[in-house]
Amino acid sequence: MMTLQQVAQLDSIYSHSDLRLSTVELPVGPSEKSADEEQASTQVKTGDAPPNGGYGWVCVSCVFWINVHTLGLNSSYGVFLAHYLSTNTFPGTIRLEFAFIGGFSISQALPVSPIATAVTRLYGTRTTLLIGVFFETLSLIGASFANKVWHLFLSQGVCFGWGMGFLFVGSVVITPQWFTTRQSLANGKSAAGSGLGGLIYSLRHTMNLVCTLLVKDRNKQIGSSQLSFDYRLFNRPEFVLLQTFGFLSMLGYIVLLFSLPNYAQSVGMTAKQGSIIEAVLILGQALGLPPIGYFSDTIGRINIAATMTFLAGLFSLVIWTFAKSFGVMIFFTLIGGTVAGTFWAVVGPVTPEVIGLVDLPSALSITWMVLVLPTTFLEAIALEIVASNGGTYLGVQLFTGFMFMGAAIGELESKAVAIRTSLDSVVPVLEKPSNSENDWENGVVPHKSSFLKQMLLWRKV
Repeated sequence: MMTLQQVAQLDSIYSHSDLRLSTVELPVGPSEKSADEEQASTQVKTGDAPPNGGYGWVCVSCVFWINVHTLGLNSSYGVFLAHYLSTNTFPGTIRLEFAFIGGFSISQALPVSPIATAVTRLYGTRTTLLIGVFFETLSLIGASFANKVWHLFLSQGVCFGWGMGFLFVGSVVITPQWFTTRQSLANGKSAAGSGLGGLIYSLRHTMNLVCTLLVKDRNKQIGSSQLSFDYRLFNRPEFVLLQTFGFLSMLGYIVLLFSLPNYAQSVGMTAKQGSIIEAVLILGQALGLPPIGYFSDTIGRINIAATMTFLAGLFSLVIWTFAKSFGVMIFFTLIGGTVAGTFWAVVGPVTPEVIGLVDLPSALSITWMVLVLPTTFLEAIALEIVASNGGTYLGVQLFTGFMFMGAAIGELESKAVAIRTSLDSVVPVLEKPSNSENDWENGVVPHKSSFLKQMLLWRKV
């Protein structure tokens, strides 16, 4: 029979889960175990436990600055788009072409994820990041010499996307490897760089290079899978729902990120005011992502991911649709920005909650591939929606709000599937901790929590 110490060890495994099921597997008799399994079960890898701090905070700082000069820098493309649409910088270029440049700058970061994952497996994380530094530097230098629109497609679009892909894919898995109980807080702090980056332009190449040299992974310690495309993950319903969450989140996020400066000008504001509105949205992300990470560790990562994403949709429907003045737009972008980038703050810690830390690189590689379509075509679709509605943004605003809300529902569904799977596969245990080892040895098993109760349960991770 299980001892109380064994039960406590099993409970500690689930103590870091968003679901907080505190479950115990049925004991397996000696006859059901092979000699190899018996030997393996007695071996404890004491060196593989995440340090939950220490050099991990250096890695958090490095990932933060990488995000500043990749996702953060890309966040400011809305200002470029508004400038291109209101001037004749590249004569003869239609608005859809400019929209696709911004789409490529994000979408091209995603299909390179299998290559980046393979490079990490073969040559290590640092090599992957250095390739990203090279492509991003090349792209921005090339864009500064562009005098035709196809130059921008190749430099500011495709090449920048490749550089961002290698940097982001190589760095996004680092933070979860160093933390357990403070994993979401650490990931929120590193993800805040994606918001701050739109406000900072200087030293970008130097900082990426320095951070690449300082950051360290723990792939060997945790034995993480580095498969470029592990199709077997699609057999897990909770993983499919997680991809739905990411896909719908991007449908709302990209429109919001790239459309605001042009929307501001469409309702009578100046180009300068549009740039300020975009900057405030980015500032809102920088201010909002760390608290999202903190409260994810406090009341559950999936809970926060769904709640904040739902709020992003609600703010879009309730505030943005009625925002016609500069002051109201500033209020919307500040409060909406705090929750609009929730996906980037939670994708690192929520994915291992759903599929496990070992499969995290493979799962994220698939996630980036899934996001290629929305990030490539969405802003072009948004501009067409505006054109079909006589230049008004109401259709785009409604689309954005409902996509965020749909993403929140998809995230809650992934939690529901995970709970059902756990309830079907394990024996329910204590809602109150037992004070006696004899309770377990005598076969006393308390009643299990209901599915609805566990769905509504908000507890510290």
